[in-house]
Amino acid sequence: MSEAKDIAVVEDSRLKDLVEKSELESTKAAILLQRFGDYFKVAAEWEIKAKAITVTDASQTSDMAMARIGRLELRQKRIAIEHTRKELKEQSLREGKAIDGIANVLKGVIVPIEEYLDKQEKFVERKEAAEAATAKAEEEAQAERDRIAKEEAERKEQERIRLENERLKKEAEAKEKALAKERAKVEAEKEAAEKKAREEREAAEKARLEAERKASEEKEQIETAARVEREKIQAEKEAIERKAQQDKEAAEKKVQAERKKARELKIEQERIEAERKAAEIECPYCHERFIPKEI
Repeated sequence: MSEAKDIAVVEDSRLKDLVEKSELESTKAAILLQRFGDYFKVAAEWEIKAKAITVTDASQTSDMAMARIGRLELRQKRIAIEHTRKELKEQSLREGKAIDGIANVLKGVIVPIEEYLDKQEKFVERKEAAEAATAKAEEEAQAERDRIAKEEAERKEQERIRLENERLKKEAEAKEKALAKERAKVEAEKEAAEKKAREEREAAEKARLEAERKASEEKEQIETAARVEREKIQAEKEAIERKAQQDKEAAEKKVQAERKKARELKIEQERIEAERKAAEIECPYCHERFIPKEI
């Protein structure tokens, strides 16, 4: 209690000093001392009480409850001081300055105590918040480690993939070279085969053309010989036909001549017969006709 009285005395002297420096008239100064004096006493008492409250474990429920009581009481006093400040400040600017100064001093005394008691009261919340923050920090650290490990794994995987791609690329290039060499070989063989086939085709074409030429010449010779033979046969036929015609004409002429000769012979015979008949005489006795012999 003596400590509380000492602090109260100190705070009271501080209040008096502030009031005296404000140069207020005695009546108003007395009012300020009266209106704010009790607040200094309460602040002094809780300043001592607050130091006695130190929460280090969640089982200190009574200390945390006391811290709550003190915090709420100081909060009420702080609110009351604010109301008093506003009320008194309206009197005059000088009073306002004095009131502000006194209120600020009081708040400067009360707020740290209030904050301290708030920390003691909310030890569990702060501890849980700290643990949550620690857990969160650990989670974030673990997440960061996981991220780094993941990035490292990805980097290693990318490096493995890069090396694998380089290996595959080299293998592909080697295969491509081998294939290019094989293709060149196949292309050369193909060109050689095509050249050989082309030469064989050209030779075959040349032989075909030569055969066609010979066949054409032979055909022409055969056709010429056939034409000559046909012409010969035609000439012979015409000659035979002419001879036959001539023979026919000659035969007809001969026949006509023979017919003519036969007609003339018949006419001559008829004439001779007529002459004979004319020369015949009939036997008066036998009645036979006969030509008398020349004497």
